[in-house]
Amino acid sequence: MKLRAVEAELARRRASDRLARYNTGRKKHKKQLAFHKCKKRNRWVFGGNRSGKTECGAVEAVWMARGCHPYRKNRKDVFGWVVSPTMQVQRDVAQKKILSYLRSDQIADIVMVSGRKDNPAAGIVDQIVVKNVLGGTSVIGFKSCDQGRERFQGSSLDFVWFDEEPPKDIYEECLMRVIDRRGDIFGTMTPLKGLTFVYEEIYMNRGNDPEIWYEFMEWADNPFLSKKEIAALTASMDETTLQSRRYGRFASREGLVYPEFDESVHVIEPFAVPPEWQAGIAIDPGLKNPLSAHWYAVDWDGNVYVVAEHYAAGKDIDFHAAAIRTTCDKLGWKRDGSGRVEALIDSAAGQRTLAASKSVAELFYERGIYADTRVEKDVFAGVEQVKSYLRRENGAPDLYIFSCCVHMIREFKSYFWGAGDSPVKRDDHAMDELRYFLMSRPRRAVREKTPNAVLKDKERRIRALMRQKRGKLES
Repeated sequence: MKLRAVEAELARRRASDRLARYNTGRKKHKKQLAFHKCKKRNRWVFGGNRSGKTECGAVEAVWMARGCHPYRKNRKDVFGWVVSPTMQVQRDVAQKKILSYLRSDQIADIVMVSGRKDNPAAGIVDQIVVKNVLGGTSVIGFKSCDQGRERFQGSSLDFVWFDEEPPKDIYEECLMRVIDRRGDIFGTMTPLKGLTFVYEEIYMNRGNDPEIWYEFMEWADNPFLSKKEIAALTASMDETTLQSRRYGRFASREGLVYPEFDESVHVIEPFAVPPEWQAGIAIDPGLKNPLSAHWYAVDWDGNVYVVAEHYAAGKDIDFHAAAIRTTCDKLGWKRDGSGRVEALIDSAAGQRTLAASKSVAELFYERGIYADTRVEKDVFAGVEQVKSYLRRENGAPDLYIFSCCVHMIREFKSYFWGAGDSPVKRDDHAMDELRYFLMSRPRRAVREKTPNAVLKDKERRIRALMRQKRGKLES
């Protein structure tokens, strides 16, 4: 009888253990798993509502506190904070999620700010003391941003989970709190506040911090949302709202020029490009401002690959010309009958000024680069051409950027509409010469509804590259 009672109790615990069942069924949320597997110490999920972002944040916190994280080295006596915008949001969202993943026998004690510890979900929790499987106890503390920065001082922490975006001063204070223990910062948020410090420091990673990692989650990534439900939610929102509420995208008041750009789709790892694919080089000239040059390849189905870049400011023509020739040598890039490299360049490069007897195009020509200034500079037509290459028809776009082209990738992420319905003229050099090149191509034809054998094989190879990239990120 005793054995049966033990078995019944174990079965009851398994049935009530949401943590044990998390992401283990037939349907798996792959982006949640990528977040958990990432070894970086500053990880963020930018997700729309109901994308599954808060769920993975709560599980990460509980795994760390319990000492049972399946993808990380576990610790005893963990101390971490869960940070919400307000106490009310804490109670209704993060606190509720944390409690749902802890069985009652896994909780040693609960300290309340208000309400009763025997019914913590109805009140405001200060701390949950959790039994750690390695021995001892861990503490999950709850903080709200409306308490002010001073309430975030003093402690040494193993982790901080930001459920939604914090103010900058609180974020910076929490960074100080995890230094002693080499702890982790992770955040899950819907970017509704525009281009805040999170956009600059995490998404753009202006400081090139190697410990920063982020992922976008959208409704389609959540396998537990039905297609019918997604369609209904999509129909209820305008395009601007959809960017943040569905896709978790950052947007200024004017909006991104290329919201279609998705780093996880359009950026791929470099591979050996067949010589037959070499299509051209495009240059946006600059001396004090950066000079941007990219090498473009086009496969047999008309898909464009940006395979290399040269991007530098404050250098003279000799430096730029030498750098372009060197890259061409490394790539085995084609030359004309006179041994010159051919490139498209902004038409302004063909103009002479009172301060110079020769134009930029002429100076490049003398240094072995034939710079063709006959480019189409209609911004709006060019933007539409780029958009047509970025769109994913039949599941695949027509434009891919090698991951080594970091400046073009950065510009895609920071290219916004400004006043007068024109893109902001800042950090747009790669965007300009990308338009020059794509406008030199024939207009995109509508894809066949039934791909031919060559297209199927090409898309199979692209999907393999995507899987390879995701595998590297998750390992």
